[in-house]
Amino acid sequence: MAQPYVSPERGNNAFNCPLCHAFAQQFWHHIYRQGTNGIQRLDEFIASRCGHCGQWLYWHEHNILVPDVSSAPPPNEDLDHEIKEDYAEAASIVMKSPRGAAGLLRLCVQKLCKQLGEDGKNIDKDIGALVAKGLDVRVQRALDVVRVIGNESVHPGEMDLRDDIEIASTLFTLVNAIADQMITQPKLRDALYAKLPQTKLDAIAERDKRARAASEAKKG
Repeated sequence: MAQPYVSPERGNNAFNCPLCHAFAQQFWHHIYRQGTNGIQRLDEFIASRCGHCGQWLYWHEHNILVPDVSSAPPPNEDLDHEIKEDYAEAASIVMKSPRGAAGLLRLCVQKLCKQLGEDGKNIDKDIGALVAKGLDVRVQRALDVVRVIGNESVHPGEMDLRDDIEIASTLFTLVNAIADQMITQPKLRDALYAKLPQTKLDAIAERDKRARAASEAKKG
């Protein structure tokens, strides 16, 4: 199983570097300046260096100031190209506009439902259809979280997500989790199954045929 993505966070000894994307140890360095009263430490600023790629991030408070990168994880490779584009746009603005990013991620979910075979016009209806097809309850809950949070970020209601970086960032993880469980894992299972010797595949097919016949005989 792949290492879960760990978002960059000030002070953490290890996280996924937003520049090389590797999960790596981070080395922290204070920043100083020469002032009228001597050398002063600027506590609101700090720098981190990635132990994998050696590149630097410069932070102001809890936000990455330089370079202009996103703390969002990369999109799942099995997402449609159009969804990846919306995802990338959301990642590019999440630090500046969490509500805007949440709105784009809701659009990603809408398009993801369409990629999964639904009409993509009504997320709530699409989720219900996927549940009827046997959608894992954990995926259903993740879809509903993205639907509700994304919708409320665009249409203010009971939730107020203004300036909430943490919630907006969580949506990236959820979109990837849905794609992983509904697309990536089944594709991997199918690929592994297809590699079985033909004699084994024939034996499995014959076993299933006998099981269906036995089931029909009991019903009769």
